[in-house]
Amino acid sequence: MRLVIQRVIESSVRVDGNVVGSIGPGLMVLCGVEDGDTREDVAYCVDKTVNLRIFEDEAGKMNRSILDTGGEVLAISQFTLHGDVRRGRRPSFIKAARPETAVPLYDAYCEGIRAAGVRVQTGIFQTDMKVSLVNDGPVTLLIDSRRTF
Repeated sequence: MRLVIQRVIESSVRVDGNVVGSIGPGLMVLCGVEDGDTREDVAYCVDKTVNLRIFEDEAGKMNRSILDTGGEVLAISQFTLHGDVRRGRRPSFIKAARPETAVPLYDAYCEGIRAAGVRVQTGIFQTDMKVSLVNDGPVTLLIDSRRTF
């Protein structure tokens, strides 16, 4: 499972011109499920998402997590995170999980964050979404449950 996590002041997602998810301060997460991902990958990503200390404390140091701040998460499914661009000019998405595999794992990721006590908003899987955000910092991190960067 691969995540792009951005600390935001606000973020929203629209489908067909309608806002389907919107948050205030917190994290906007692009979430890509890879072929072969399991519930262990989900658990790893949930733990990282809710416990990353990327929010500032009183001293201005990144020492607080989303759990500490009471922030929200906007989680957007994003199969293109598994696009391979090493060869040719068009990305290959062969490593991205098929919807019948990806949807339950993406849903489990969102439920895991909710179970930790964080409010979660989502987009709509397999739709053309328009995502807006005001990046705070900017702070942007890549997380992959299978490798380190």
